[in-house]
Amino acid sequence: MKKSTDADLAMSKSAVKISLDLLSNPLCEQDQDFLNMVTALDTAMKRMDAFNQEKVNQIQKTVIEPLKKFGSVFPSLNMAVKRREQALQDYRRLQAKVEKYEEKEKTGPVLAKLHQAREELRPVRDDFEAKNKQLLDEMPRFYNSRLDYFQPSFESLIRAQVTKLKAQHVPIRLQPTT
Repeated sequence: MKKSTDADLAMSKSAVKISLDLLSNPLCEQDQDFLNMVTALDTAMKRMDAFNQEKVNQIQKTVIEPLKKFGSVFPSLNMAVKRREQALQDYRRLQAKVEKYEEKEKTGPVLAKLHQAREELRPVRDDFEAKNKQLLDEMPRFYNSRLDYFQPSFESLIRAQVTKLKAQHVPIRLQPTT
């Protein structure tokens, strides 16, 4: 979007420069009809440049700023995924420890260690399941919310562009030559 708006602004600035260069052409001093046409072109190019500035401002407000806000959600979402992954690693590590004690011969010290490992596993498993459930609930909502979030922005952008283009679409009127 940024490249598009930059290109649009560069194009309108170039058109204004061309019209100004034409106005300084010696032919404008010699031929009044040519001067009238170039003046009309210059006026149209300056209007187009002003409309492009307004359009870029609308794009900034309706698309780019909402995209930045929406993008700011990703770091917190990524952190939630990382916390879930860390909880999963802790859970797997303690689960492997429990399984190791379950495979050993059932002696007093092994049973005590098995009981202790199961006690350590319980809160870690609960933590992982809570984080996993939260992500399973939030990720689809986040994914589905993208349309609800961006649709008003795009509608606003389209309405603004239609309004600007209607206002910009005023034919250039030249003075009839006699």
